[in-house]
Amino acid sequence: MSRRLLVIPEDPTLNGYILNPLVARLAAACGKGNAEVRILTNPKVSGFEHACGRMPDIVEQWKHFDLLLFLPDADGKDRSATFARLEREAADQGARLICCAAIQEIEAWLLAGHIAKLGRSWSKVREDASVKENVFAPFLSTQGDARRPGGGRDVLMKETLANYQGLLERCPELAELEKRICEALS
Repeated sequence: MSRRLLVIPEDPTLNGYILNPLVARLAAACGKGNAEVRILTNPKVSGFEHACGRMPDIVEQWKHFDLLLFLPDADGKDRSATFARLEREAADQGARLICCAAIQEIEAWLLAGHIAKLGRSWSKVREDASVKENVFAPFLSTQGDARRPGGGRDVLMKETLANYQGLLERCPELAELEKRICEALS
C-alpha cells in the first residue's frame, strides 16, 4: 500500500526542490519507495512562527495523510520544546506529525553532498546560523543552473542523495528523522 506524506516547510517555494526528493529518499530507506510525497503549498506558510501558528489548521486539513513532517530551519535555536508540543497537539487531533529542524538551515542538507566545492570545513558550514546567505547563495550561483526551476536545487539535491549514507553521517538529525519515519510507517 502506498503511503502519503505531507512535508510542511517554512517556505515551499524553494525548499520544496530540496525537501521533496529528500523525503522520498527517506521513505524509500524505510521500504516505502512508492510513497506519495507532497509539499504543503496551501495554506502557504512563511517562516517558523507562522507555520507553528497555522499548524492546528494544517493538521486538521491534512490529517488524512499517513504522516505529516514539519521540516523548518533551526536558525541556531533549540526547537525541541515547541516540536514536542506540536507533535502532541497533532496526536490529539488524530494525526501523526514528526518535526525535525535542519541544522542550521534546509540548504545545509543539500550542501552536505558538495563539501569539496564549499571552500570551508563542514563543521564551519554546520555552525553558521546564516548558512543560506553565507554559503548556499554563493554555491548556488556557481554550481546551480538559473535556467532550471529552483535555480538547479533539484539537480544539486539529486547529486547529494547519490551519497545518501554520507548525507546521514554529516547530518545526524536526518538519520534520526529516518528512524522516526520508519517507526511511523511500519
